[in-house]
Amino acid sequence: MKRRLVQLDVLRYDPEKDAAPHLQRYEVDCAEEWVVLDALNAIKEDLDPTLNFRWSCHMAVCGSCGMMINGEPKLSCHAFLRDYDGPIRVEPLGNFPVERDLITVVDDFLGKLASVHPYLIPKDGAPTAATGEYRQTPAQLARYHQYSMCINCMLCYAACPQVALQPKFIGPAAITLAHRYNLDSRDGGRDERQETVASDLGVWECSFVGACSEVCPKGVDPAAALQQVKVASTIDWFKEHLLPGGGRK
Repeated sequence: MKRRLVQLDVLRYDPEKDAAPHLQRYEVDCAEEWVVLDALNAIKEDLDPTLNFRWSCHMAVCGSCGMMINGEPKLSCHAFLRDYDGPIRVEPLGNFPVERDLITVVDDFLGKLASVHPYLIPKDGAPTAATGEYRQTPAQLARYHQYSMCINCMLCYAACPQVALQPKFIGPAAITLAHRYNLDSRDGGRDERQETVASDLGVWECSFVGACSEVCPKGVDPAAALQQVKVASTIDWFKEHLLPGGGRK
């Protein structure tokens, strides 16, 4: 098995000891097929057990190992060492407060996610377990399937310049997941979500830079989702203000 010595400059920060974050260099004997997460685990196991970071699945499914790698938001389990030359700079995700080392505080994101009700809100008269299946055609599934692939890794928040400018912006992932459920034929909760999604700190904060879609590891394309939400919200406005009866049937 081919191996090489890899240098990693890892951001360290212990709020109980450090006045400010700083970089610490490690030299790690790595296998050629390793990813950055493997190198971090080697550091923690063999060189420095005080290093802190999050990870779980090592398969780009859980979304917990997001970091800034050479300045780019990436899943560390998908960042292959062979793709980097020279020292690799590893830092916590941008646009989030740092709790310790590579661990960020995600409470604000979780609050934003909860605010859009990212779950099915059944329509009136929807089938129940007692009355039968709630069937959906392949075409109905295809409308929202891409947006259901979000793993809440928060890379899009780290990449979004609007999140950096306006931290209260609900952000790409939360709005994309709201859109996913709004497109679901089984769902009846769009009106509830729109109060948040179409607010000043909702979709209208998006300036369509598209960085969120560039860094998404699952090909969700949140930038496209947000533009679709803008179109739908604009149609809502025209119906409410220009149609007789506010567009209500």
